[in-house]
Amino acid sequence: MTKLRLIFAGSGEFGLPTLKQLITDGHEIVRVFTQPDRPAGRGRKLTPTPITVYATTIGLSVTPTTDINTEPAIDADAMVVIAFGQKIGQTVVDRQRLGSLNLHASLLPKYRGAAPIHWAILRGETITGNSVIRLANRMDAGAVLGQSVTPIGELETTGELHDRLSQMGAPLVTKVLAELNDGTNVATLQDESLATIAPKLSRETAAIDFTQPAEVVARTIRGLSPWPGCRVKLIDATEKEIATVTLVRARAHAGTNAAPGTIDTDGRIGAGDGGAVEIVELQPEGKRPMPLADFRNGRPWERGMRVVAT
Repeated sequence: MTKLRLIFAGSGEFGLPTLKQLITDGHEIVRVFTQPDRPAGRGRKLTPTPITVYATTIGLSVTPTTDINTEPAIDADAMVVIAFGQKIGQTVVDRQRLGSLNLHASLLPKYRGAAPIHWAILRGETITGNSVIRLANRMDAGAVLGQSVTPIGELETTGELHDRLSQMGAPLVTKVLAELNDGTNVATLQDESLATIAPKLSRETAAIDFTQPAEVVARTIRGLSPWPGCRVKLIDATEKEIATVTLVRARAHAGTNAAPGTIDTDGRIGAGDGGAVEIVELQPEGKRPMPLADFRNGRPWERGMRVVAT
């Protein structure tokens, strides 16, 4: 493949495998644009983006910016944009010889927006994938230059699917770049009638509702893991709080003898449709995720106890 001069614009971990692959393939990364350091953690310490950390470690030229549109023009063959977090103006998009392309973690036009991986699991999709698109004036609406497809595992969490899709994105981006450079890429316009939105999530959206059907509850637990996370309190028959945990992984079952939010004789939690939710994995406060069986070795999880969203 012809070695290209590339601009990379990204902030989150999702773009790291692609940036590494571009370097491995011998392309010249003439500039990395990323978001400025932001306060993070309990101490609110200024923390660089994952892209900043990696790019500076290997000696790339990094420009943290609050607005890429105000930065001086740079000569490059193409710009690759992944999880950048800024609106890029058309003059910047069109500046490069091969234009600008974006890696998005869904099979567009489905799940345009900030949280496509979460919503694919929350909505019960069985397959998903990546799309490489042209940057456009409207969010994630550009022509599709390439896609890859993968099944979603029965118990797969958003975190696990994020990591798989990020790895899958790297060869897809390099393939599209090669096709653009040799003139063989065929762009496909998105069908607007099939477009759906994947809006940004918040901690408030993670308040789990056990009156929902069991399948919806199980998808919610997996779809919101690891962030924002479904935190619950475990309450015994005397109304004593036993523990606060984050539910990590779950599956749905048909039939239970317990009310919604109550643990049944099989250790499952009743749901609103008369089904039950089996908690496969959870995370106690201050500890690592663990199977429910391991949690039950040290803490009660018994019939009649209640699980209440915090």
